[in-house]
Formats: sequence, structure tokens, C-alpha cells
Amino acid sequence: MVQEFVAQTESDSSGFYLNNTIELTQQIKYVLATSTRKILLIGVTFALLDWAESTPDLSFIGESDRVIVMETGGMKGRRRELIREEVHETLISRLCVTGIHSEYGMTELLSQGYSTGEGLFRPGVTMRILLRDVNDPFAIFPETTRTGERRTGGINVVDLANLDSCSFIETGDLGQYGSDPGTFRVMGRFDNSDVRGCNLMIL
Repeated sequence: MVQEFVAQTESDSSGFYLNNTIELTQQIKYVLATSTRKILLIGVTFALLDWAESTPDLSFIGESDRVIVMETGGMKGRRRELIREEVHETLISRLCVTGIHSEYGMTELLSQGYSTGEGLFRPGVTMRILLRDVNDPFAIFPETTRTGERRTGGINVVDLANLDSCSFIETGDLGQYGSDPGTFRVMGRFDNSDVRGCNLMIL
């Protein structure tokens, strides 16, 4: 998916930066200084944190309104798992930005949910999120309750874009329904759930 995004930019500045964070920082500075293009920096959580914490001064990121930072979740066994709020607080502080965007998706899905900040995800038109009881996989929570209570449950994904594979996925993620219909929040992972996901950071 990200490779396709890179191709569509038709820019020599686009690419993957897995461990070469110095080159990543220099490339962002170069693009900001020599063009008016916007930059979308997509990275798995541990890679963004490693980059933000190992680079002395990234305040230039926040000084521009042309950089969007999007984390795709998860430490993939590389670091201690943190809740999304902690991750975003660290990145906002180190990058001097007002917010962090997020993507929710996985290899098994053709659809994704996106957040433009504050952890509230909006799924694509072919995607729906259902929450199940953590102890009873057949008990699905209603999106609203009479008391307005926000219950935390396991995330089930319906992805109608998966025409030639499974359109119904039970994940190891925990979530809550958002206040707007169809929206959701990702709270973390079930205890002892498998470590999974990709390990790339790209510009």
C-alpha cells in the first residue's frame, strides 16, 4: 500500500527509511527548503519514537505546516507497549507538532481507518468496526447504550473490500466506540496477544 503511495508522488524525495534516520531528517529538511510540497511521514510507532528520541532537534517539523506525521501503531516487540496517548504525547513534544495522525489497518484487510488526531478513527466506506465482549466472542456490544457508557471490547472488523479473502476478522486489539456514529478508538492489545505487523518507516 505504502509503496503505491510512494509511486504516486512521482518524487525522487519519496522513499523508505528503515534505519537511516539521519538521512530521513536531512531529506525532510531538504524538501521543506527547496519546494512547497507537503510531506506525509508514515511510520510504525516504535520507529517514529526511535527517530524522535534519537534526533537532537526536530522542532523544524512543527515550524512548518507542511508535515503530517502518521503512526500505524504497535511496537512489534521492539519496545515496551504504550497506550496511544503516551505515544502521541512523546511525538508531539519531540516534533513540536499540534497532533499526530494514525492509521488502523492490517495485512489481512484492504480497507483502513484513519485518525487526524486525538485517536478517533473513521473507517473507510467498505469497513465497519464491531466490539465484542472480552470474555464472550459471540456477544457484540451495541454502538450506544442507554446510559451513554463507553465499554471497552475486542475489535472485530468487517471489510467488504476483501472480495477474494475473509471479510470478517476478529483481532487481538481492544477498542471503544467513538461519539460519532461509525467511529472508534483503539485502546491497546489483549494481554499475551501475538506480536504482529510490519516494521517500516517511509517518507
